[in-house]
Amino acid sequence: MYFHRQELQHKSKPSKPDAIFARRLQEVLGGQYGEITVALQYGFQAWNSHLPGKYRDLLFGIGAEEMGHVEMLAVMIAQLLEKAPIPASEDAAKSDPVLGAVMGGMDVQHAIVAGAGARAVDSNGNPWQGSYITSSGNLLADFTANANAEMQGRVQVARLYHMTDDHGVRDLLSFLLARDTMHQNQWIRAAEELRAEGFEELPVPSNFPISKEERSVSYQYINFSDGQAASEGTWASGPTPDGHGQFSYVAEPPKGVPMPPATQPDGRFYGTTAKSNTAEKIGGAIKDAVEKK
Repeated sequence: MYFHRQELQHKSKPSKPDAIFARRLQEVLGGQYGEITVALQYGFQAWNSHLPGKYRDLLFGIGAEEMGHVEMLAVMIAQLLEKAPIPASEDAAKSDPVLGAVMGGMDVQHAIVAGAGARAVDSNGNPWQGSYITSSGNLLADFTANANAEMQGRVQVARLYHMTDDHGVRDLLSFLLARDTMHQNQWIRAAEELRAEGFEELPVPSNFPISKEERSVSYQYINFSDGQAASEGTWASGPTPDGHGQFSYVAEPPKGVPMPPATQPDGRFYGTTAKSNTAEKIGGAIKDAVEKK
């Protein structure tokens, strides 16, 4: 059950309208690593969780906070568009050829479709997609994905911070940066706690029988590049993070095996195969002629 309180977690107001920056801000609202994604990602992970208690409560709590971040960004975008005259936005794009070429000025659908409001799209107008969400049912895999989502989102917010000199907008971005800092640390610590408490281990999934792996290559770093510096990393020698083996370095990939023969699927797929030759076509034509009689 959700209950909406008409308050913002953090209130900021832009000092001036800016339709072009409103379009940029759409990325951290409706992009792959935007607030819509993380809000629903944490929600689905909670709804799909098989483990009651603190981890499920954590997902519900942060998912609800992230929905509040969706709201803050949508309000900010609407405020940036509220008094932005369309001709002025077009002139701003024309004054910067690079901006005009790359961004194309304002998002015209902000005006035409949303009536000077935010949309569930990224900065190029691509609709938000449910496929952005990671929810596997394995909490260690999901918490690791969550940390990545927060890292990617924080990178984008940090870039946006330097694309505006509006103090009100920067105030909102500063708040979001701080919460992303918390959430990165939180998901990393939650993943560590899962492992420490024995719920999950590396490799994920840890309850798949390790004996069914081809163990001879489980910890080999096989170098598929002509660069050799990767051999210097701790992933090429020494103990593995899962505690079950030792890394080894293979300078070149071993010789491969021959490709199998080309497949010959059923002719009703109408692919080009070795059988789709003249004789077969003639046979098909004769059959058609007979059937017509």
